[in-house]
Amino acid sequence: MADLPSAAVIRIAKANGAERVGSDATKVLVEKAEEYIGQLAKEANKLAIHAGRKTIKEEDIDMAAQKGFK
Repeated sequence: MADLPSAAVIRIAKANGAERVGSDATKVLVEKAEEYIGQLAKEANKLAIHAGRKTIKEEDIDMAAQKGFK
């Protein structure tokens, strides 16, 4: 079961130009969004640990997003 609500993902897609979003597309969008968030959090966590912190901060997320994932 997905953690992100489908309705929120559909709203985001529509806010970015999608007129309609099929249920199969919604499922894939949710999966991909969760995968992206997971990878972003993992990289941000590495940066926080490197900085001697246990807490992920906004700057960690910003740097992780700019850096990309490996």
